[in-house]
Amino acid sequence: MTTLKVHNIETAPEESKPLLEGSLKAFGMIPGLHGVLASSPQILKAYQTLHELFTNTSFNSEELTVVWQAINVEHACHYCVPAHTGIAGMMKVEEGITESLRNETPLEDAKLEALRTMTLAIVRKRGNVSEEDLEAFYAAGYGEQQVLEIILGLSQKTISNYTNHIAHTPVDAPFQKFAWSKK
Repeated sequence: MTTLKVHNIETAPEESKPLLEGSLKAFGMIPGLHGVLASSPQILKAYQTLHELFTNTSFNSEELTVVWQAINVEHACHYCVPAHTGIAGMMKVEEGITESLRNETPLEDAKLEALRTMTLAIVRKRGNVSEEDLEAFYAAGYGEQQVLEIILGLSQKTISNYTNHIAHTPVDAPFQKFAWSKK
């Protein structure tokens, strides 16, 4: 099976080295995804920028997790589902939320379920959501800003999920205990 190279600071292109150093400083390691993305400094920078922008949206930790994991699971990303399981734990997201997302079962919290449903509608319908989709989302307490923020999160996850599919990125050691595969 052909995979893409997973770079470290020494093997990365010069423009990617400071970005990987930033990853090391932020995470205490260089995530495998970042090592793969380092082959193109532009995509690594884009991914890191989108991540920072998305984590600074109006969404709280639970909502960020719902958007990330709904997309990761829908895209069947072998790398991102375990990584975001671990990240959700670090963000103090209730384990039941993470398990429901991983198992594709409805969330107990109606507002979070509306967020999951809208996220999946945007992904599955390629943005061609219906008026009913929007009305249900708004009725749950969200607004136009959050529709656009889901698209921002989807932009980030498209980069990571698609890259991991092509690269067959090995799951990082801290997240291997959260291994996952689509049912």
